[in-house]
Amino acid sequence: MKCYVCAKAGKDTEAVGICIVCGMGLCMEHAIREDTQVWEGGYPFPATKTKGKIPRILCEECRTALKR
Repeated sequence: MKCYVCAKAGKDTEAVGICIVCGMGLCMEHAIREDTQVWEGGYPFPATKTKGKIPRILCEECRTALKR
């Protein structure tokens, strides 16, 4: 699999991870490892944040969207 961001820029870079939100393949330069909040609860609600976080791989666009 190739890095989607690099491919759009005309580069040929192997992906090392996949964004957990959108599924985009990412190289080391574009992959962002970040601890994300875990939610629990019934479908669709009520949902509550747990005390812990889980490390995840995100692309820049999804990371920005999750920070809002």
